[in-house]
Amino acid sequence: MEVLGVDACGRQGWIGIRLTDGTFAGSLVDVRLDALIKRAAGAEAIAVDMPLGLIEKGWRAADLGARTFLGARRNSVFLVAPRPAWLESDYVAAGDRCHELTGHRLSRQAWALAPKLLEARACWLADERIHEVHPEVSFYALAGGVPLDHAKKTWRGQNARRQLLAAAGVVLPDALGEADRVPADDVLDAAAAAWSAQRIALGIAGRIPEVPELDMEGRVVEIWY
Repeated sequence: MEVLGVDACGRQGWIGIRLTDGTFAGSLVDVRLDALIKRAAGAEAIAVDMPLGLIEKGWRAADLGARTFLGARRNSVFLVAPRPAWLESDYVAAGDRCHELTGHRLSRQAWALAPKLLEARACWLADERIHEVHPEVSFYALAGGVPLDHAKKTWRGQNARRQLLAAAGVVLPDALGEADRVPADDVLDAAAAAWSAQRIALGIAGRIPEVPELDMEGRVVEIWY
């Protein structure tokens, strides 16, 4: 069984970690998500660290539920603006639309994700193998529901996450191949996504929220882990 976990990695585009029967099988890096996915054509499930399903008004139940799920690390989940805000042409207009639909403005950090969010969403709508994940939700589940003490960009935080993955059978080698020049936190996030993709393919994954919420395209808006 082959699965793929994917994370955005700045100007390099996207990083994918491939698992075969739950173990590391290689890395992929591509500037386009659709091109990266084509290179893993045999993947039974693809988990992407990016908001995919969008609602028309208010905050997504998936994000609110993920914050509750994470407890002490709830701030690692940002609230995703409604779909109309992402269709605006600039940050000010997007912020105005977000405020109109949620009562709060869109952060610049969130708006910076717009190109990759829309790119990933287009892939999601075209391919039912693709599922949304959030790495901190996956790592929380990997840790047995224990919050991680250190952020993923710190030395201790990265070591803790690598050890959790290894304990689950996802052993990341020192030489990754294509992903050797990708920042370590992006590699770890993609690997956590791959672990969740394996659980999705096996039919044992959890998902948030418990009560389904639908995207305007009829797809369920949820975060898997």
